Amino acid sequence: MRLTYLAAVAAFAAVAGLAVAGCGPADVSYPPMGSLSQPSGKGGFRFGVATAATEIEDQDPNTDWYVFTRPAADGGLGNGKAFVGDAVRGYTLAVSDVALLQSLHVDSYRFSIEWARVEPTRGHYDEAALQHYADVLDALRAAGIKPLVTVHHFSNPVWVADPRDPDCKSGPSDANLCGLGHPEGGPLVIDAMASFAKLLATRFGDRVDEWGTVNEPINYLLAAYGVAQFPPGHGWALSDFPRFVGVVRDYIEAHARMYDAIKAADLVDADGDGVAAAVGLSLNVGAFEASQANEPSTDPADVAARDRLVYVYHYLLPDSLFAGTFDADLDGVAEESHPSWAGKLDWLGVQYYSRIGVSGTPTGFFPGVNATPCFAPIDLGSCLPPHDPSFCVPTMGYEYWAEGLYDVLHDFGGRWPKLPLVVTESGIATTVGARRAENVVRSLEQIERARGAGVDVRGYYHWSLMDNFEWAEGFGPQFGLFSVDRSSYTRTATLGADTLAAVAGARKLTASQRSRYGGTGKMTTEANGDAVMSGLCRKQ
Repeated sequence: MRLTYLAAVAAFAAVAGLAVAGCGPADVSYPPMGSLSQPSGKGGFRFGVATAATEIEDQDPNTDWYVFTRPAADGGLGNGKAFVGDAVRGYTLAVSDVALLQSLHVDSYRFSIEWARVEPTRGHYDEAALQHYADVLDALRAAGIKPLVTVHHFSNPVWVADPRDPDCKSGPSDANLCGLGHPEGGPLVIDAMASFAKLLATRFGDRVDEWGTVNEPINYLLAAYGVAQFPPGHGWALSDFPRFVGVVRDYIEAHARMYDAIKAADLVDADGDGVAAAVGLSLNVGAFEASQANEPSTDPADVAARDRLVYVYHYLLPDSLFAGTFDADLDGVAEESHPSWAGKLDWLGVQYYSRIGVSGTPTGFFPGVNATPCFAPIDLGSCLPPHDPSFCVPTMGYEYWAEGLYDVLHDFGGRWPKLPLVVTESGIATTVGARRAENVVRSLEQIERARGAGVDVRGYYHWSLMDNFEWAEGFGPQFGLFSVDRSSYTRTATLGADTLAAVAGARKLTASQRSRYGGTGKMTTEANGDAVMSGLCRKQ
């Protein structure tokens, strides 16, 4: 869970139901698990990196994020810690950045195609933008790098839900569909998302076989429609929770519609592995643990609170898509039937960043709240002390705990044994090269451990290729394998890049790498020291 979302997570977690057993798809058309040494495209393990369009691309005034973060003096809303602006010029430099991927020896690249750039006004497509992304795909193909394209990664064209008019007073129009959850506009947005997915699959299906429909749905919806941290800026999780749950329902419907559109339009097996289109989505996950008074807790209220959070973040969407049902009151029992959703998940992305304490509380942000996760330095509950102060990630206020990735993968493998898993994001915000190298090696060790236990994990995508615009967090957190000088936009390899390149090039972890960077012990100290780190990751 890369972004904190603070109150957003707390609000939704508080009303979730208890976890229920799930089931996997009866038959997944996806290449079987191969060895770590076998390249992707042949049934093997993928070594890759990830980015998102809005986080790296320059000058796209048609995105909701451009309007949302642009200073008020310049006609924007001035939200967040920084204006996205040119980000790190990832659009202008996209083709030349393929050389960065080659230097890492990765065989896969997960990235998104910016909807607002392709369809800047409703129903009108920019052929120059489509050609740009075609050029990027051609460059990847020439470099022997397999694309995994995310269709919707946290950003929209302004016309989907204009953040300057969040109440949509005049009702849906071509200039403002009013967004998900709107009685008239919501279905129009779903249609538009499906049409965009169809367009991408039609234009690029001969070069793309792996598709992700949506990214971190719970985090995105909470931030955008729950507590107003993302555009369009709604606070329905606090003021109108049934309406917010309606947004979740709409987003699952959008995934199912995009799934169908991609499957119908992409009929070309681009890499010869026998599958023309494998379609999944990526979940934000965490190592959630019951806590109270700065310590682990066995209190039934805290344990139940932890279970509610796990249910919402980890199980709600996959269970809905496997069974074709929806749990609208989040009590762990599905009340609604949605047969058009059933079986529409070929693979599941796991995006892991942190360990998070969860406490049970009798009151909270709205009626029924009784679960609160803790994200320091803002105390939303009882924090857990980090296993070691060096595990704290100061710029994010959470703890990176390597073993939590294994726990999530092992849990998912047991719950959905026929569902292929891909670690579509895992990384660490730091300016200390050794810490990033440790994150790379330790994450891969935990993936290797899960595979050794029989869990079908198909790949690892490090977040991120380069430093970027971290949404509401601005440009402060630095997740990049390549650091970026935002005055010259020069990309410079970090020790993390060197380490991943060595591992991916050899397709194995060496004894030397494990000894230097691996294990579960103390990490290299962050620049501001263990004392500060520990303080940022626990209640004072």
